[in-house]
Amino acid sequence: FQDEEDMFMVVDLLLGGDLRYHLQQNVHFTESTVKLYICELALALGYLRCKHIIHRDIKPDNILLDEHGHVHLTDFNIAAIVKEDLKATSIAGTKPYMAPELFQNFEGSHPGYSFSVDWWSLGITAYELLRGQRPYVMRSNTPSNEILQMFHKIHPTYPAAWSLEMKSLLRKLLSIDVQKRISCLAELQDLDYVSDVNWDAVLSKQLSPGFIPNRRRLNCDPTFELEEMILESKPLHKKKKRLARKTREHGSDGSPQSGLLQSRLDNVQRDFIVFNREKTKMALVDSSELSTSEKNKAIEDGQNNNVEPASYLSG
Repeated sequence: FQDEEDMFMVVDLLLGGDLRYHLQQNVHFTESTVKLYICELALALGYLRCKHIIHRDIKPDNILLDEHGHVHLTDFNIAAIVKEDLKATSIAGTKPYMAPELFQNFEGSHPGYSFSVDWWSLGITAYELLRGQRPYVMRSNTPSNEILQMFHKIHPTYPAAWSLEMKSLLRKLLSIDVQKRISCLAELQDLDYVSDVNWDAVLSKQLSPGFIPNRRRLNCDPTFELEEMILESKPLHKKKKRLARKTREHGSDGSPQSGLLQSRLDNVQRDFIVFNREKTKMALVDSSELSTSEKNKAIEDGQNNNVEPASYLSG
């Protein structure tokens, strides 16, 4: 819907925060948790490919968690639509997560790029979640030619504690050679590492992630939200005064449709009751027969909320 100034989009409420926030809170993501994240995001990339969409900005900041710990891809501000057998050529993304062919395209040594760039970004993200740092150290001001040299001179290291299967998967996602990189859902599903995955259960979010955000926390940095509000050129909390001033200055058009619309909007504003689903859920928990210790365990296990995930097997 829209008003005189803005268009509003209603999206799903995701209360778990983004993965960047949890990395900054020193959350340790286990390999089984990251494996499930990869599978859920791979399904998202498979869907986007069916719609001919390249996301171009996959990173922890753009991956949100719901209250159960499942990942959701967001922020399609720089996404591109690419038809079959065609390639994108514009440069877009966040440098530490951008695939080599994006920089090669910028330097004129690569004829465009396609869906494979998102799978590279997925590999960088998975590596960072497991290790707490990215495989390549670069900044937003690092020149493209230096980044290309880095890709050829520096080989990512993989801790011995990681399974051989996970290391093999990351190497396939982080292959500089596009032809050797995993670049579609079917190629990922062919790997032995995910042969035990029940993909229908992943799609329907029936598998419990190993990390569940604390529902009693905000799961975001409130100072960041405050800064955005302060820096906003047309802050939302002052919109009512702006629109009233505009009406006084220009006057109403006086049409019956305008008066009827305003009347309905006034009724909605007066009668609408905000539904607090968290309050409802807490009431249900309090009325259950769980013991106090069981309730506390259900809320948080005390170890970064990492819990044992459900089996990937289909049964």
